[in-house]
Amino acid sequence: MSIKEQVVIITGAGRGVGRATAQLFARAGAHLVLFSRTSAHLEETAALIVQEGGHAVTIAGDVAREEDVSALFQYVREHYGRVDILINSAGIVTVRPFVAMDIATWDAVLATNLRGTFLCCREAFRLMAEQRSGVIINLSSLSGVRGVEKFPGLSAYNVSKAGVASLTEILALEGKPYNIRVCAVSPGAIETEMLRQAAPQLHAAMMPADLAAILLFLADDSGRMFSGSNLELFTNA
Repeated sequence: MSIKEQVVIITGAGRGVGRATAQLFARAGAHLVLFSRTSAHLEETAALIVQEGGHAVTIAGDVAREEDVSALFQYVREHYGRVDILINSAGIVTVRPFVAMDIATWDAVLATNLRGTFLCCREAFRLMAEQRSGVIINLSSLSGVRGVEKFPGLSAYNVSKAGVASLTEILALEGKPYNIRVCAVSPGAIETEMLRQAAPQLHAAMMPADLAAILLFLADDSGRMFSGSNLELFTNA
């Protein structure tokens, strides 16, 4: 499968990895539907794509809200009739020592990172099952991988990303009869605003564009052997 002419939904497309991925997929000729909570950030991403001769549809919404996700996929169904690739890049991080963890913070992180991934996967899965094909790539993290160094204050984030990896594994199994590929990518530190918020002491060797290139490889037919995999990306600063 070539990326050209494929219908691609990217969540969290307003900044960071989502924006870099949108730009790269646009250069590859994809039909892009970009989703994020902040319209202004989405329009900035779309403007960058237009400057390079591409085009993208932007839809503002919250991945944690079922009605917003349903509206996103209803738009795609009505205007394109299919979705070929879903990239779940939306995510948040909040630093809070566990002894001071409050329910609102815990629920907010889990809602965006795990519930949001679930809602988008579910809608994509239903449409892809009808068309008997599709690719879903979920963004997990080394923070959710057992045995990798952890950082204080990230309990909610770590749990959410471990959940994303586990969801990916079972969806890859259930997707096989429908020719749906599902995989996850678990990067370490990436030079983004999220990293500066969560761990400003870290120096990231990976840039958003580096991860975007990996996502493009996985979404293309080149990555067909990675269904069910959680690709752990260790980088040296």
